[in-house]
Amino acid sequence: MVKFPGNNKINLAIFISGRGTNFKSIFNFSKKKNSILKINLVISDNKYAKGLEFSKKKKISTKVIKFVKKRDAENKILKLIKSNKIDLICLAGFMKILSEDFLEKCNLKILNIHPSLLPKYKGLNTHMRVLKNKDKFSGCTVHLVNKNLDAGKIILQRKVKVNKNDTIKSLEKKILKIENKIYPLAIMKTVKSIF
Repeated sequence: MVKFPGNNKINLAIFISGRGTNFKSIFNFSKKKNSILKINLVISDNKYAKGLEFSKKKKISTKVIKFVKKRDAENKILKLIKSNKIDLICLAGFMKILSEDFLEKCNLKILNIHPSLLPKYKGLNTHMRVLKNKDKFSGCTVHLVNKNLDAGKIILQRKVKVNKNDTIKSLEKKILKIENKIYPLAIMKTVKSIF
């Protein structure tokens, strides 16, 4: 039996830096009938992130935090996580690496989605590297965040076929569709293992 927090909802914080397509798919999933997920907070390091428009439109508590001094930025985030009673953090295209100090103080599970079949192609420029190496398959991975880049426990992974005529753009588009599908499922899988 899954034991949930007092309000029977799992409060999520979503961290974004750009378009927010995975954030939108998590939001839509959270609005389904009988959903136990609630997005309580959206944080971005980029005031021009397109996902912020969606967040404000949906009246979700939204904060832009500049990473001029990492420690200061992370301390602000920790306070927001506490005041918004966050149960789980989801990085959805968040382009900053959180410090080991933050991970320890935060003491929550943090999920990230990465556009490759980890452990292959950690870091940036994944699609370019896949095409350069003529891989037959690529995909995406939802994993737990730990102190090492893209190295935490894998929660869910999905493959896509790489076609001969695929470009960086076409591969990105194909994988993004899969990302949008699996991220909410990975959240639910994680939630069931925690509570």
